[in-house]
Amino acid sequence: MPAPALRIALLGCGVVGTQVARLLREQAEDLAARVGAPLELTGIAVRDVTAPRDGVDPALLTTDADSLVEQADIVVEVIGGLEPARTLLLRAIAAGASVVTANKALLAADGPTLYAAADAAGVDVYFEAAVAGAIPIVRPVRESLAGDRVQRIVGIVNGTTNYVLDQMATGGLDLAAAVRQAQELGYAEADPTADVEGFDAAAKAAILASLAFHIRVPLEDVHREGITAVTADDVAWAASTGHVVKLLAIAERTDDGVSVRVHPALVPVEHPLAGVRGAFNAVFVQAESAGELMFYGRGAGGTPTASAVLGDVVSAARNRVLGGRGPVESSYADLPVLPASAALTRYSVRIDVVDRPGVLAQVAAALADHGVSIEAVRQSQAAGGATTSGVAHLIITTHSATDAALAATVQAVAELDAVLAVRSVLRVEGS
Repeated sequence: MPAPALRIALLGCGVVGTQVARLLREQAEDLAARVGAPLELTGIAVRDVTAPRDGVDPALLTTDADSLVEQADIVVEVIGGLEPARTLLLRAIAAGASVVTANKALLAADGPTLYAAADAAGVDVYFEAAVAGAIPIVRPVRESLAGDRVQRIVGIVNGTTNYVLDQMATGGLDLAAAVRQAQELGYAEADPTADVEGFDAAAKAAILASLAFHIRVPLEDVHREGITAVTADDVAWAASTGHVVKLLAIAERTDDGVSVRVHPALVPVEHPLAGVRGAFNAVFVQAESAGELMFYGRGAGGTPTASAVLGDVVSAARNRVLGGRGPVESSYADLPVLPASAALTRYSVRIDVVDRPGVLAQVAAALADHGVSIEAVRQSQAAGGATTSGVAHLIITTHSATDAALAATVQAVAELDAVLAVRSVLRVEGS
C-alpha cells in the first residue's frame, strides 16, 4: 500500500513562494517517486488573497496561517523577517510539523530557539535556501564536512552587492547609479539597505560560521561593513593595481577563537572570486583534510532559491516516510567569537601627501609606531590619469595587522602635516 500523502503548507507567495508552488505542482510525480509518498500542497498563507499571482490556484490562498501550519506535515516558510515567521514556525513545530525555511534573518537572530524546539518535538529544520540561493553550501558544511575540521570560509554571498560592484568596475558607474540599475533589473529591493549595508551578508556569515565551527555565533558578533563607502575612484584604483573590490563574508578559526566579518575587500584579479560576475555567488571552504572547496552559482532569484527549498522539502519528507531525522544543531565547541579589533588581515591604504623628500619616511614611522609593517608602496597618478602639482598619490600595502592597530595607524597618519588626505582604507584578501 502506498504511503499517504504528506501535507505541505506554504507561508508566503512572493517571488520564491510562487516558484515553490509551481515546482510542487509541475514535478509532483517525480517528487512523489523520490520521497516515497505524494506531496500535497494544502494551502498558501498570504496577507491579501485578492492580489494577482500568476499560475497559483486561488483556492489554495488563505489568510489563516495559524490553522494552516497546525494541520501540515511540512511547513515551508518564505515570508522573511522575524515576525510572524518565528511564531508560525514554532507553532508548526509544536504541532509536529517539520519546517523548511529560507529566512536567513530569523536563523541568524534566533536559530537556536527553532533548533531546540524541533529537537524536543522530534522534527526537522532545514534551511539550505537561507544562505546562497541555489548553491548547495549548508548541506556540505553541516553534513559532508562533519568528519573534517573547517578552518576558513570566504565568499560572495550577496548577489545584489556583487552586481553593483561589478557594474562599477566594468561599466564605470558610481555606487548610486549601479544600485538604481540593480533595482531596475530586480536584483535590488526598493530599499536596498539590507544588501548595500551588509546586513544580509552578515546574517549568512553567522549561519555558516555556526555550522562550520560548531558554535553559536550571534548576529551582533559579526563585524559588518557594507559597500556604501566604496567609490568609483576606489574601484578604478583597484583595477590599476590588479584587483577588484568585492563584498566578502569571512569566517575563520584562529588559535584564539573564531573571527566572523563582512566587509569590502580587494581581491587579486587572478583569484577565482575576482571572476564572479553579476548577481552570482561563490563560497570557498578550506578544511583541514579536504583542502580547498569552491561552490559557485546563482545566489538569488525565485527559481534558483525554490530549487534549494524543494531539495529540503524532499529531505524532510523522506525522513517522515522512513521514520528518520535530519541533522540537528551542533554547538558543542568551546570557541569564543573574537571582537573585530582582533581580526588579522592585510590592508591597502591610499593617501595623498605633499610631494617632497622625507614624507614617505614620516608615514613609515607612523605605521611602525603602531606595529604595522609595510609590504609595498606604490606611487601613481590619480585614477583616470590626472596629476596634481605638488601632490603625490601613495598606495601602501601592509603586512597582516589587527583592525585595532590599523585604525590607530590611520588616525596617526591622517594627523601628519604632510598628509593631505586618507582617500580609502580597504582590506586585501585572497593573496
